[in-house]
Amino acid sequence: MTALLRAEALRKTFGALAAVDGVDLALQEGVLAAIIGPNGAGKTTLINLLSGAVVPDAGRVLFRGQEITRLPAHVRVRMGLARSFQVMNIFPRLSVRENVLLPVLARRRPALAPFARLEADGAALAEADAVLAAVGLLPEADREAGTLAHGDQRRLELAIAVASRPVLCFLDEPSSGMTPPERAVVLDLVRRLAQERRTTFVIVEHDMDVVFALAARVIVMNRGRILADGPPDAIRADPQVRAVYLGEDEAS
Repeated sequence: MTALLRAEALRKTFGALAAVDGVDLALQEGVLAAIIGPNGAGKTTLINLLSGAVVPDAGRVLFRGQEITRLPAHVRVRMGLARSFQVMNIFPRLSVRENVLLPVLARRRPALAPFARLEADGAALAEADAVLAAVGLLPEADREAGTLAHGDQRRLELAIAVASRPVLCFLDEPSSGMTPPERAVVLDLVRRLAQERRTTFVIVEHDMDVVFALAARVIVMNRGRILADGPPDAIRADPQVRAVYLGEDEAS
């Protein structure tokens, strides 16, 4: 099976630190995967390299068979590769609807000013509202985004990510700061969006309940390298993972 995205010998250093150290990785379409690891393992740096936020020192990235190693992030978005961020990344002074309209309009008419003749673009408004309905935020469409509760802002960020109609979407800590009920909502939402919108999601997550409830594949990083890669049950039982990630004695 041809990989949707492939990284080959990917490397990024910051001074003496090899944040990503020769990573080889292939992501398959339709397989919901999670990337886990202790703090400083290189998870977010890897996502930054794959999404175009950071340029690697060595190696290459291919998306749908095309090399994208040095393409900027906005070009990758138009190709179908999107992401959310660990730190909240919404426009708090815009309405909830306007936050989602931005990626919709950027995709539909990239050469024009985003809000030019917005009132005439009924199709874009309908599409934005459909995305908001999918994440349960349509009743809040006219609210200022910054006034939403934290869990709803996380849902809005997910809506912004899927509004660009990505084929592949990276979610960096999607349940960060959420209560257990809010996490359950996001879990169900990601699972449902993956099916309804045929988007392949890859989550970077520290919450093991989220990881093992959601992912079909778990990739474990440590010190910039991939330590283990497999289905959740195999990762849960892996002695190296338990030693490095869960802080257990490998001999125990």
